Amino acid sequence: MKLPLQLLVRDLLMVGATLGLWICSRQLDGQTGALATSVAIAAGMMTAVSGYLAHEWGHLCGALLRGSVVELPKGVFAVFLFKFNSEQNNREQFLWMSMGGFVASALVIALLLSLLSFDRLADQVALGLTLAGVIATLVLEVPPAVRVYRGADLPRGAAYSGS
Repeated sequence: MKLPLQLLVRDLLMVGATLGLWICSRQLDGQTGALATSVAIAAGMMTAVSGYLAHEWGHLCGALLRGSVVELPKGVFAVFLFKFNSEQNNREQFLWMSMGGFVASALVIALLLSLLSFDRLADQVALGLTLAGVIATLVLEVPPAVRVYRGADLPRGAAYSGS
């Protein structure tokens, strides 16, 4: 199995595990104790992880839609889904890559707001951690995107290759 397919399978398994934890947490609704609390927290945490994965796939889709050169990780345990090549890609490709992640995050937030009831611990953990991730995105990813939009050079760093 090629690496992109392995990454897709990895992430779909993570989403499947998240759904499984949500089903378990719903079965334990109304119960107290360590098991119910642990499952609710795990379901909420995995929801945030799934949101992060959707964000990363959004970046990759945005990059590939504009024909960007990307570097896939060496194995399935990498933090980033890919590295964007800052030397071989242009400003428009960077902005499409950036926008893909932002759009995916917005869709995740909209989905969560439409599905969660907020009176359950799992819902509260999911929303809190996902919103923390969105805030981190706003702090870490929006400023470089705005600078590039205004004419700055493409960024360099851990999420980029070709530096």
